[in-house]
Amino acid sequence: MFKYFEPNKIFAVTSKAPKYVLFLFIIVLTIGLTEALILSPEDYKQSDAVRIMYVHVPAAWISLGIFSSLALLSVGSFVFKNKNFALIAKSLAPSGFIFNIIALVTGSIWGKPTWGTWWAWDARITSMLILALFYGMYLLAWRIYEDKEQVIKVTSLIAILGVVNVPIIKFSVDWWNTLHQPASINILSTNTAIHPSMLVPLGIMTAAFALFSLLIFLMKYNTELIKVKNKGLDRL
Repeated sequence: MFKYFEPNKIFAVTSKAPKYVLFLFIIVLTIGLTEALILSPEDYKQSDAVRIMYVHVPAAWISLGIFSSLALLSVGSFVFKNKNFALIAKSLAPSGFIFNIIALVTGSIWGKPTWGTWWAWDARITSMLILALFYGMYLLAWRIYEDKEQVIKVTSLIAILGVVNVPIIKFSVDWWNTLHQPASINILSTNTAIHPSMLVPLGIMTAAFALFSLLIFLMKYNTELIKVKNKGLDRL
C-alpha cells in the first residue's frame, strides 16, 4: 500500500487544506487565549506568572510529539523504502524545532519569577536543550547533503538516535531531583493535579498549537511536492 504515492493526487488534497486549517486555528486560538488570559484563575503562589504555562507546556508537548513522529517515520522509511515518509518527516521538523525553541524561551521566562533565575542546568531543561540540538542537526543535514539517498539515511539515523532523549525528558522529574515539579497530568489515569479551570485552557491551547504545526507542515509539504512535480516525477 506504500509503494505508489502520486504527487498530483497528494497535492490535490494538501493544497486545499491550509486555508481550512488556518480558519480553524484562528478560532481555536482565540478561544484558547480568552480562556488562558481572562477566564482562567491566577495561581495562589505564582499569581499571573502561571499563564506562561499555557504557551510553555503545549509547545513542549508538540515538540516532543513531532520528534517522536520523525523517529517513527524514519523507521518506516527504512522498512518500507518509501521516500514519502522522509518527505513528511522533513516537512514536520521545522515546526517541531520552532516549538522546541518556544518551550525553552518561555521556560526561561517562567523560571525567573518562579526559581529566581533565567536558566538552570536542570535535568528537564538540559534534556530539552539536547532535543533542540538534535532538531538542529536534523534540519542542517537536509541542507548539507545533496545526495537524496544519503541525506535520508543520515536524517533517519539522527531522528532514531534522538528519540531516546524523549522518554528522558518525560521521566526526568521522576528519575532525578529537579527544579521542575512532577507531572500534573497523566494521560493514562483520570487522576490529575491540575484544576479543570486550568486544564481546559491548557487543552485548547494545545489544540491551537497542534493546528499551527499542521499548517506549517502543509505549507512545507506542498512546497516539497511542487519540487517533485517540477522534476517530472510521477511518484515519490
